[in-house]
Amino acid sequence: MSECQNPHRSLEADQSLIEPILKEPVERYGLENGLTVVLKPDRSNAICSVQVWVKTGSIHEDDKIGAGLSHYLEHMLFKGTEKRGGREISENVQSAGGYINAYTTFDRTVYYIEIPSENVDVALDVLSDSVFRSTLPEDEVEKERGVILREIDMGEDDPDHKLSRALFETSFKEHPYRYPIIGYKDLFSQVTREDLVAYYDRRYSPNNAVLIVAGDFETSDMKKRIERDFGSVTRKTLPSVFIPSEPMQLAERECHLYEDVQITRAGIGFQTPSLTHPDTPALDALSMILGHGNSSMLSTHLREELKLVHAIDASNWTPGAVGVFYLALVCDPDKRDEAINELHSYLGSLTVEDFSTERVDKAVRQLIVAEINARKTVSGQASKLGAAEVVIGDIGYAENYLRKISRVTPEDLISVLKKWLREERLTTITLNPKSAQVSDLKSGEEKQGETDFIEFKQSNSSNLLLRENDRLPNTHFRVVMNAGSLYEQPGKQGATSLLATLLTKDTEKRSSVEVAEAIESVGGSFYEFSGNNSLGLALDLLPSNVDLALDLIEQALLHPIFKDETFTLEKAAHMAAIKEDLDEIVTAGRKILRKRFFGDHPFSIGEAGSLESVGSLGTDDIQELRSSLVTAGNVTIAVSGQFEKENLKPRLEALLEKLPSGGKPVSNHEFKKPSSPGEHREPMDRQQAVVFHAYLGPGLLEKDFYVSELAHEIFSGMASNLFEKIREELSLAYFVRSSRIVGLDTAMFYFYAGTSTEGYPKVIEELIKEVKRVSDGDIALQELNRCKTRLKASRRMSMQTNSSCASHAALNVAYGLPANDWRSYDERIDAVSIQDLANFASKYFREEERVELVIGALE
Repeated sequence: MSECQNPHRSLEADQSLIEPILKEPVERYGLENGLTVVLKPDRSNAICSVQVWVKTGSIHEDDKIGAGLSHYLEHMLFKGTEKRGGREISENVQSAGGYINAYTTFDRTVYYIEIPSENVDVALDVLSDSVFRSTLPEDEVEKERGVILREIDMGEDDPDHKLSRALFETSFKEHPYRYPIIGYKDLFSQVTREDLVAYYDRRYSPNNAVLIVAGDFETSDMKKRIERDFGSVTRKTLPSVFIPSEPMQLAERECHLYEDVQITRAGIGFQTPSLTHPDTPALDALSMILGHGNSSMLSTHLREELKLVHAIDASNWTPGAVGVFYLALVCDPDKRDEAINELHSYLGSLTVEDFSTERVDKAVRQLIVAEINARKTVSGQASKLGAAEVVIGDIGYAENYLRKISRVTPEDLISVLKKWLREERLTTITLNPKSAQVSDLKSGEEKQGETDFIEFKQSNSSNLLLRENDRLPNTHFRVVMNAGSLYEQPGKQGATSLLATLLTKDTEKRSSVEVAEAIESVGGSFYEFSGNNSLGLALDLLPSNVDLALDLIEQALLHPIFKDETFTLEKAAHMAAIKEDLDEIVTAGRKILRKRFFGDHPFSIGEAGSLESVGSLGTDDIQELRSSLVTAGNVTIAVSGQFEKENLKPRLEALLEKLPSGGKPVSNHEFKKPSSPGEHREPMDRQQAVVFHAYLGPGLLEKDFYVSELAHEIFSGMASNLFEKIREELSLAYFVRSSRIVGLDTAMFYFYAGTSTEGYPKVIEELIKEVKRVSDGDIALQELNRCKTRLKASRRMSMQTNSSCASHAALNVAYGLPANDWRSYDERIDAVSIQDLANFASKYFREEERVELVIGALE
C-alpha cells in the first residue's frame, strides 16, 4: 500500500511537519515592574508584530459589570497621552508603515501594531505610551460614547449577534460570561470619565499585562528596546476581582426570540468543562467531526440527506473555567422543531462504529492545519503565544494539546458525547421571523391541552371530569364527595375526617403498608382530604402509572377494610392532632369561637371533631358513614394532566358504574344567626391575648359570596388598612386579619389579632372602627382596585397545577356549580363596587349579632 493510500501514515507525516514549528525558540521572561515578555523571532519576513495583552476584560468590571468598561477603554487608549494626541498616534504608526488596532474579549484586552521590522521602535514606543500612559481626554470620552452607542445599535440589528447574546445570557446564570462584552446600552450610557479612570488605574498595570513580540528581530537587541520603552512603567497594587463560578447546569433551558428576520437561526449549547479539562481535546475533535465543513456528519445528515437545514456547524468554546459546546443551524421556520428534534435524535443514536478511524484522523488533520494556518503571519504567531500565556497560562500548551488530540479514539468521542452532550446541560436558543410567533403560540396551546374540563354525566348520576394537559408528564386524579359534619350523626363529629384517612389504608387487595409501598415505588402520592363540606381522595403520578391509580381508587371506594389495628392507630393519631390544636392558642380560640357562634349547629365543632366525639367512634360508625357517602350520585372524579382520553374515559366510566346506587346526602340543618352574641373571655395560661370578632356571612352558593371574597381581601394582607393601623402604626398586634368558615348556605366571617393583655381593648376598638369604615363606604377606589387585582391574580396562581385545577372542578360539580366556574371569577369580582361592600358590611356585620372572644392572658 502506498503512503497516500494509508490515511494514518499520512496523518503521522502531517504531525511530523508541525513538530519543528511548535519547537521553534520562544523566550519568556519578566521585567522588574512585573510585565511578562514573550519573544518569538521569525526572520523570514522583515515584519514585526508587537502586542500588549492586558489581563482585563468584561468579566473583571466588578461593581460596573455589564457596563462595557473594558471595551470603552479599548476605544479610548488611542485618543491621546501626555506625549501624543490621538491623531498623532495614528499618524506615527501609519507613517512608519504600520497598522494599529485593538480588541476586547471577556478576559483580555489586546492592543497590537503590525509594522516593518526596521520601524519596530515606533510600535514599542506608541504601545507603551498608549496602553500605560493614556490621558483619557474628557471631550474624547463623550465623542467615543456616541460611536460605541452606534456599535451597540449595530449589534442589535445583527441577528447572529442577538442569537449569540441570548445564548450566553441563558447558558450562564452566575458567571459574568452572561453579560455582553460591549455592555448593556442603559448601563453603558451611565459610565462617566471618572469610572473609566478608576477602572484604568486599577487594571492597567505592567504586572497585569503581557508584551509579545514576534517577527524579524535579534533577541538581545529587542530586550534592550523593551526595557527602554516599558521598563519605566510603574508597577501597581492589583486588587483582586471576585468572579463567581458557574454552577453545574442541572436542567434544560430554552429561549425563543421573534424579530424582523426572514429565516430561523438556532443555537444549541451544552455546558462543557474548562479549557484545561482532560475531556476538552476530545470535545474539540468531536466538534470538528460533527460540524466542521460540508462533509461533517451533521451537515451530511441534516442538510444533504434530510434537507432540514441550510447550514449547520459545531464548535467547542472553552475560554476558561467553563465553556459551551455549540451547534448552530439555519433553517426554514416551519422546519425548526423537526430539525432540532432530529439533531438530538441523531446525536443520541451515535455509536463507536460511527466514528471511524478515517473521521478521527480527518479531525486531527484539520486541527493541525488550523494550527499551521494560525502561524502563517507573525501576527498569528504572536496571537497564539498570547492565548497560551494569558488564557491558558502555559506557553507550551499548543504542543501538548496537539499531542492529546492525536491520541483521541472513537471510544473517547462517544464517552465525551454521552458525558457532556446531555439533556440536563442543554440550552436551546432560536431567533425566528415574527410570523412564526403566532404558529408557535398556537402549537404551545395545543401542547398544553384544554384549559377547561369536559363533564361526562353518568347514567347512575356520578360525574366524570376530564382535562387534557400535556404541558408536563403528570396526571392527577381527584375524587370528591359531599360530606362533613352536616351529614355526621350527633356526637360523632370527626367521622368524616377519620373515614377519609382510612380510605387510603387497608383494602381487600393490599394492606395499609402495601398501599403506601405501591404508590411510593412509582414516585407518586396518594392522600385524603376533608373539610366542612366534603371529603375525597387525590392521586398524583406519572402518566405511565395510570393503571395503578385506577386500581387504588377502585379499591379505596369499593373494597376498603377497616381493620381494628389500623382504625385504632389512626383514631389515636386524630385525637393527638386535636390535642395539639388545643395547645395552640389561636386554634384553641377558633374552636371556642365556633361553639359560641354556631351553638347546636354541626359547624360548632370543626371537621376534625372533638376529643369526646372522636373518642366515641368505632369501626361500625365509619362503615355506616361510608355507606351513606360512597354512592353513585355523590361521587365526582376529575382527572387533569397527561393521559390518553380514548383509553382512560371508558375505564373510569366502568369504575363509576360499579358504585352503589344512591344520591347526595341530605342535611336538614339550618342556621339563621349567631348562637351567643356578645362578649366572651377565656383565660389561658399564655403570654399573649388573641381577639376574635365573628359575624354572619354568606355561604358558597349565595349571591353575596363574591362580595365576601373582596371583603376578606380588604381586611387582610400587609397592605390592608387594618394591618397598617393596628400593626404598623399602633404596634398593637403581631398578626391581624380576617378569615372565614364557609358552608354551602352559611358562613362565619371573623377577624382575629394577636395582642397583649394591655392592648386587646384598643384592638377591639380598631376592629369596630374598620368595620364601620367599610359600612360607611369609606374605601378608596385605589384600595378597591388593588384588592381586586390581588384576588384575581391569586385565583390565577391557584390554577397552575393539575391538582388544584382538578380540585376546583370536582368541588364545583359536587356543590352544584359548573365545573369551569372559575372562568367567571374575574368578572364577578370586577362587578363588586364600593357600595356593594358597604351594603355587605351593613347587612352582615351587625353589632348586636357580633360574637366577641378574647382568649389568653387576661387581666
